[in-house]
Amino acid sequence: MGSFLSLAVPKIRTRDYNEICQNENCKRQRMSSSFDEDSTRLIPSLPDELSIQIIARLPRISYFDVRLVSRKWMATVMSPELFKLRKELRTTEEWLYLLTKVEEDKLLWHALDPLSRKWQRLPMMPNVVYEDESRKGSSGLWMWNMVGPSIKIAEVIRGWLGWKDSWDQMPYCGCAIGAVDGCLYVLGGFSRALTMKCVWRFDPIQNAWTEVTSMSTGRAYCKTSILNNKLYVVGGVSRGRGGLTPLQSAEVFDPSMGTWSQVPSMPFSKAQVLPTAFLADMLKPMATGLTSYMGRLCVPQSLYSWPFFVDVGGEIYDPETNSWVEMPNGMGEGWPARQAGTKLSVVVDGELYAFEPSSSLDSGKIKVYDQREDAWKAVIGKVPIYDFADSESPYLLAGFHGKLHVITKDARHHIAVLQADLCSSPSSSTSLFATSLNEHSDTVAESDAVVWKVIASRDFGSAELVSCQVLEI
Repeated sequence: MGSFLSLAVPKIRTRDYNEICQNENCKRQRMSSSFDEDSTRLIPSLPDELSIQIIARLPRISYFDVRLVSRKWMATVMSPELFKLRKELRTTEEWLYLLTKVEEDKLLWHALDPLSRKWQRLPMMPNVVYEDESRKGSSGLWMWNMVGPSIKIAEVIRGWLGWKDSWDQMPYCGCAIGAVDGCLYVLGGFSRALTMKCVWRFDPIQNAWTEVTSMSTGRAYCKTSILNNKLYVVGGVSRGRGGLTPLQSAEVFDPSMGTWSQVPSMPFSKAQVLPTAFLADMLKPMATGLTSYMGRLCVPQSLYSWPFFVDVGGEIYDPETNSWVEMPNGMGEGWPARQAGTKLSVVVDGELYAFEPSSSLDSGKIKVYDQREDAWKAVIGKVPIYDFADSESPYLLAGFHGKLHVITKDARHHIAVLQADLCSSPSSSTSLFATSLNEHSDTVAESDAVVWKVIASRDFGSAELVSCQVLEI
């Protein structure tokens, strides 16, 4: 029996057995390596180069979801290389970034994707401890809270003129907002009674705030604009031993180098020709706006003596000559002004627009600057605005998707983003806020030859508008 069983079972030589095992191991290794390779790819069975091409074509709003797929997906959608590819493919998108002030004196950022009409809330701006250089050795460290409230510029002017002596009790306010190279910037402002130099940048790709190189001068209520992919800062006020002092200086930030450079100071030429020393002491010159237009920086200016202000034209900076010249009379003297003389404007498709509020609480005009005639002309006779007397910024202007937009609050305290569309056959004017905004995507209001369309609306409670920027990413 033993020999029968021995003969029935084929003998496998040791060498043959080793060859079989080696073949099986090779097959398993090939299968294992193939499995590992697929498991590390963004999309199984596709090269990562092709997968990235696909991801670059996805709507940016979807990145908030796809980054949850895996760590590699998260690293991909947060990589600068992906967004460089989006530029090459011309799949970049323009988003509106809105700064609001809420209760408990906090500043909150919100981002709107106009295509999907979805809102995203940005991370809170950091709380940072800074040292007051003027009081080293005595007062030590001061706490600077970047999320404090902003106050009306009227209060700044009052304090500037010596009408207010409680600056130490005034919380942080007066920061400037800018946008360049796909990032938001928050610059300067007050920390208690001091004007700050600090600059914070929000990178929407990393979804995080970081501190960058500080300005050379502490500023509050300065004006910002973009020219040649650089961030320019002009004017504002600085707090010294004698109180608030208007600034004529200007500087420019190069995001590619991360450095600030000096720009020649504004001459304020018209402020230098006041007839008496008394008027020169009482009337304080200030830059009340800043807009990049026709390859130059336009700075409207005013003379203040609270509660009065006088428009004195403005000055234009030419980066090619690195010098300032006087603004054309019609441009400077006719520039529409809002609260306390500040001037808000936006450039859309090369045209310079500004909003002129009316005496009523529910309307205003949009004017455009005619360079040939050196005059401001009304192009929209009535803008549906629900103005609130207690609001510091009852409306904001923005330009994206090649159209002019007005951001305001309606009668229900909802923040609404209105888009202006030209209407070939205007009909009777209707009030936007007399209609329901429940179906805001279909809500329009006709005003003169313009149809106002509500592209987004949201209830932010008692939040007040502060500022807005548009980023193309």
